[in-house]
Order: sequence, then structure tokens, then C-alpha cells
Amino acid sequence: MSTHTEPAVFHPRTAQMNLPGIRKVTFAQPLHWLRAGAQDLARAWPLSLFYGVIFALLGYGLVHGAWGKPHLAMALTSGFLFVAPLLATVFYFLSHRLEHHHKLPNLFVPLLSWRANPASLGLFALMLVFVLISWERISAILVGLFLGGSGIGGLSDLLTLNAVQQHTNFVLAYLAFGGVLALMMFSLSVVSLPMLLHRKVDFATALVTSFMATRLNFPVMLLWGALIAVLIAVGVATNFIAMAVIFPWLGHASWHAYRGLVERE
Repeated sequence: MSTHTEPAVFHPRTAQMNLPGIRKVTFAQPLHWLRAGAQDLARAWPLSLFYGVIFALLGYGLVHGAWGKPHLAMALTSGFLFVAPLLATVFYFLSHRLEHHHKLPNLFVPLLSWRANPASLGLFALMLVFVLISWERISAILVGLFLGGSGIGGLSDLLTLNAVQQHTNFVLAYLAFGGVLALMMFSLSVVSLPMLLHRKVDFATALVTSFMATRLNFPVMLLWGALIAVLIAVGVATNFIAMAVIFPWLGHASWHAYRGLVERE
């Protein structure tokens, strides 16, 4: 007799919002999502790697274009985590097609995936623009407060053990502000963007569903967020070379995270 049990499903009650059921998941699920994402990447590798290379080049160009300005380079590098869910809509689109056993589309069709829910996806993009501008200003303030007159002229001057030891207060403050903002954006985007692409729901419903899914599964979602951050860090540390594979892998895996966390229609 099978001992397998279905995960518990909770139905949040929120005034004037029809939220879907949210599953309670285990610590094994993030590894399952990564494995499923790798399988989708293998099945859709021509398109996935094409977009992976494009986004890796975009990240490389932005970060290295601002390399001589520490606050801007750091804001863009860490800000990559904030915009990644929006860029990954092409991989959600591909995983959705694979899930329904549809053939892969033409090369540029995934770029039009936003047409599934243009108003809500547009609002999400505006929110990301506001967050990135705010984070760039916060980075500038922290650099001015802690590194003004320190002689650091570029990001390479700061990325040394000696510089980190000399500017511990700056590192701690930067990690504290960045960590709070990253956790907030992660909780609002981990489910919302795949949901907006997949269902005809409004912007607010998707955000609240994502937040509730994160709150209900907070320890597991912390693990999932840490895995994403570590893999993105590996991609950045390899001068964005590994990002060409890591980014589509995480994009596909994020689709499976959404499907695992939110009850199906």
C-alpha cells in the first residue's frame, strides 16, 4: 500500500480577492523544482540557451559598463535578482508549453508571452523600475556615507579581502538593506509572475498569492531563495559565462515552483 500523501492545501481568505489554494511543501521540493527545471532545459535547449546567452550578455554589459562606479555596479549586480523573474517569463512560457506537450515555438514567440496578461505584467514591470531606482539611490547613499574619501574608485577596489575587512560597517549595512529588499521582492514575485502569465488574474491577486505562499512555506522558501542567490552568484562570479545556463535553468525551475505551490485550477 502506498504511503504517499498529497500536500496539504490551504485556502487563504482575503476580502474581495479570490485567491487560489496554496500547498504546504517540504524541504525536498526545491531540489525537485531544480531537477524538473533541468529536464525542461534539456528538452528546450535551443531556445532556452539562446535566451540564456542574450540575458547573460545583457547582465555583463550593464555591470561592466558601470564598473568604475561602485554604487551603480553593486546596485545592478544585486538588482539582477530583482528583475530576473520578469526576464524569466520566456522560460515560464516554454515550460508551460512543455507541460502541455506542445511543440516548441519559433525563436521570437516567447518574447510575446506578455500578451497573455499585458496590463498586470506591465504594472509589475513598473513596480520593478521603481524598486531598482530606489535601490540605486540607497546604494549611492550607503557608498557616500561609508566609503566617501576612502579612495575606492571602482568595484574591483572593493572586491578584495583587505577592503572588506577595512569597510566591515559598509558591508554589513549594504547586506542588511539589500537583504530586506531582496526578501520583500522575492516574496512578491516567486509565484506572481508565472501566475500572471498562466492565469487571467489581476496584479494585486498575484502579489498577495505570492506573499501568502511564501509566508505559509517560509523556511522552505528561504532555502529556495538561498539556492537561487547562490546560483546567480556563481553566474556573476564566472563573468556571466555560467549565467547562460544557470538563468534558463532557474527560470524553468521557477515555473515548477509555481506549479508546486499553487493549487491547479
